[in-house]
Amino acid sequence: MTKTRVLFLCTGNAARSQMAEAFLRHMAGDRFDAFSAGLEPVEIHPLTRKAMSEVGLDLNGQYSKSVTKYMGKVHFGYLITVCANADKHCPTTFPGVGQRMHWDIDDPAAFQGSKEERLKEFRRVRDVVKSKIEEWLRTV
Repeated sequence: MTKTRVLFLCTGNAARSQMAEAFLRHMAGDRFDAFSAGLEPVEIHPLTRKAMSEVGLDLNGQYSKSVTKYMGKVHFGYLITVCANADKHCPTTFPGVGQRMHWDIDDPAAFQGSKEERLKEFRRVRDVVKSKIEEWLRTV
């Protein structure tokens, strides 16, 4: 059975899209091949790794990459943007994409505060991403 490829796209590929990739792989890796990318990729945020490790998901093997790595080269059944900036700036015609969706999720890296307050925000966003994946899996 061929698995459907899903690409999660955000601006930096440092938090939300990385979380979504890991959750989908964990929850439905038997049905989907999960990928993530960014319009302007930066390193995966250390608090992304910490928040995900707290729920037993290790991001080893995941890395930040540009959407150009996939655009026009890989067919995706779903392209899911997870931030307003990526949704706004992603080409409206993305070659090789079946269905495009948008989930507007806050960027935890933009949150200002102490390290503990920032970690709390990464945890909150992690839980939002997990809920979005769970909801979506009930519909596909």
